[in-house]
Amino acid sequence: MTTTTEALAATTTLLRFATAGSVDDGKSTLVGRLLHDSKSVLTDQLEAVARASASRGQDGPDLALLTDGLRAEREQGITIDVAYRYFATPRRRFILADTPGHVQYTRNMVTGASTAELTVILVDARNGVVEQTRRHAAIAALLRVPHVVLAVNKMDLVGYREPVFAAIAEEFTAYATELGVPEVTAIPISALAGDNVVEPSAHMDWYGGPTVLEHLETVPVSHDLAHCHARLPVQYVIRPQSAEHPDYRGYAGQIAAGSFRVGEQVTVLPSGRTTTISGIDLLGEPVDVAWTTQSVTLLLADDIDVSRGDLIVPTKDAPPTTQDVEATVCHVADAALTVGHRVLLKHGTRTVKAIVKDIPSRLTLDDLSLHPHPGLLAANDIGRVKIRTAEPLPVDAYADSRRTGSFILIDPADGTTLTAGMVGESFAAPEPVKDAADDDGWDF
Repeated sequence: MTTTTEALAATTTLLRFATAGSVDDGKSTLVGRLLHDSKSVLTDQLEAVARASASRGQDGPDLALLTDGLRAEREQGITIDVAYRYFATPRRRFILADTPGHVQYTRNMVTGASTAELTVILVDARNGVVEQTRRHAAIAALLRVPHVVLAVNKMDLVGYREPVFAAIAEEFTAYATELGVPEVTAIPISALAGDNVVEPSAHMDWYGGPTVLEHLETVPVSHDLAHCHARLPVQYVIRPQSAEHPDYRGYAGQIAAGSFRVGEQVTVLPSGRTTTISGIDLLGEPVDVAWTTQSVTLLLADDIDVSRGDLIVPTKDAPPTTQDVEATVCHVADAALTVGHRVLLKHGTRTVKAIVKDIPSRLTLDDLSLHPHPGLLAANDIGRVKIRTAEPLPVDAYADSRRTGSFILIDPADGTTLTAGMVGESFAAPEPVKDAADDDGWDF
């Protein structure tokens, strides 16, 4: 018998979205209001929030506490970590990433928005567009998030005045358009009072657009990657010691994009060796075809060398391999990224040594101008880099694949994540300078 949950999953689509905004713009309150008014909060959760709110001397429940789960977050009244929430309405299922607003934690916004199809950027109606707003818009543009919602919050504190909303919406939309954001939907809200979050506001009859939830339920979802370039990063080589299958050798991983079929000719990268798929195992059962996000084991017709970190692709649609990677990055570590920096580059399931050969430019968020050859990127900076890797990597352009066109840079000393990169993305940076010299054995 089909359960209610299974029936809901079969008839609704999934939307991944993230929230972003400056400190005290009301992101957590918006998320709490969204969960509360859509009846996606359990009774015991509401009771726990009511008790926590009362202990802080508040008259009513603070809905922000539904997402600010860490003790440090509750004590400081800010969001620090990315809080993921799963909820559903009769029209759609949602995975929500509530990201921090403080500039110190912008790196977590990159994490939360990296897989999002939509980003909700909050602005305090009293403050308008600020630097952190522009930074979040730039990150959404770099990550190629297809849909951006500008939620102008705290409209109750500016008398619900239409001109205030219109001026903020016009400024933000113009800025986002310059960045290349394809779609901006502006909604005036009061997360605290519930105006235009789930129910239409009685205080803003001049606004005729959707509420936040209505827009989330109806925005087109385009995260189906079944028709993209087929890619399988190999995570494990499976060789079971079984008398039943003594010669079994399978290559397991999650399909990053596209689909694979039995009998299809494939190439293993970076070696470039070709073979044919002789079988596909899914959850222990053989299938003829498998597609994006499924975790599978591919069986190959020929006994060739395949190991963790290799990429299996259709032979007719193989990406180029290169040791020279050019990308736009968002630097997320406290320590600066400098020319000559020795790093580890993690792409898919493969990690290789690399050197930062040049930093051609850094983006100035105020006017979108480029600061040429800054020499370094500080925490939260967005810039252009050239990287030389010790081994060839099969990389797609980020515009073609958000999964296989992205990478992270890691500090080899302590494993700290330094930078998130998007291959081929550019803000029209100037020509790079001569590569930095390096003679210590990491110069590839």
